Amino acid sequence: MNPKTKLPLVGDTIFSEMSALAQQLNAINLGQGFPDYQPDSELLNAVCQAIQQGPNQYAPMTGVPVLRQAIRDKIIAHQGYSYDADTDITVTSGATEALTSSILALIHPGDEVILIDPSYDLYAPVVTLANGAPVRVAMNPPTKDRPRFHLDWNAIADAVTPKTRMLILNFPHNPSGLTLREEDLDALEQISANHDFLILSDEAYEHIVFDGQPHVSPTSRPALASRCVLVSSFAKTLHATGWKIGYCCAPGPLSQEIRKVHQFSVFSVNTPIQAGIASYLKTNHAIQGLSAFYQRKRDRLVQGLSASKLRPLHSEGTFFLLVDTSALGHGLEKDLAIRLTQEAGVATIPVSAFYADPASRNANHQLLRLCFAKQDTTLDAAIEKLVSL
Repeated sequence: MNPKTKLPLVGDTIFSEMSALAQQLNAINLGQGFPDYQPDSELLNAVCQAIQQGPNQYAPMTGVPVLRQAIRDKIIAHQGYSYDADTDITVTSGATEALTSSILALIHPGDEVILIDPSYDLYAPVVTLANGAPVRVAMNPPTKDRPRFHLDWNAIADAVTPKTRMLILNFPHNPSGLTLREEDLDALEQISANHDFLILSDEAYEHIVFDGQPHVSPTSRPALASRCVLVSSFAKTLHATGWKIGYCCAPGPLSQEIRKVHQFSVFSVNTPIQAGIASYLKTNHAIQGLSAFYQRKRDRLVQGLSASKLRPLHSEGTFFLLVDTSALGHGLEKDLAIRLTQEAGVATIPVSAFYADPASRNANHQLLRLCFAKQDTTLDAAIEKLVSL
């Protein structure tokens, strides 16, 4: 019997595809966003100790209380907003589950959800599963005069209709590395003052912001925080993507709905890892040095590529760098990404994969995404291969 698919346009993600190709060809993988080094030994010891001493049974559905309290304290320290650890914060199986549970809980048939392209590839399929309608608004792409993506708030405002239920934001932005500024929140406040919609703010890279700039979150504005679902991830912050520990913060009534989906999808999340992270956050201040750690890697990659035909764009945050490949010719970004993996031995991600139609002209700006969450030796080896193009 052939199953009736709910997602006819969805296959393996570009991340899985490029990582598999990199493994097949023994290429350097600067595609999928994960480190090739271990987390802090103090963190590993804290988790191992939790495994040895317990707890090792089911965690509370909402998360281990001491971790929820640590998340609350962290958000107060970095963003100034105070959530209730009992009613507003839920520990999830990575940011992926937090996003999925939030969309499934809060989007109803016929609701419109505004996505800002290029957008992370999870959003649109989950909106479709919720029987919502993705409404895509493109950022203005880089040009020679303005070599960075930038938001078009007029276009976002024009996309809002009476059916708009949610606007999904993702800053620091994957894949562009763009961050929000206070003037962006001014524009968002102005739009939301006249319309009743929710904000889903994906802030997985909140602690990776460069050049002395602060992370700007919608939760820093009370009027926005009251309608905002904040999602983040310890996977990115603690160099442990395989642990899949994230969290979701929202005012009580919204959290209550999200938890209804969360409890019947995963129920609870790995207990000793939650306990280990909570213990680690009490005594370690590694988060404070994370931006500087990744800025050094960003600068190393940018400097190395200056001798290549790839033109780096400025990355304001995340551990991704976009490069303009126009000097290598024009065509589909995916074709070039495959070619670079085959011929240069370096896997990347085409930015076109973050659009609704990756093969369309409007999705192909001759840009590839490189991940610099790698050991310096890995980055240097990749630079050497890319410079030889």
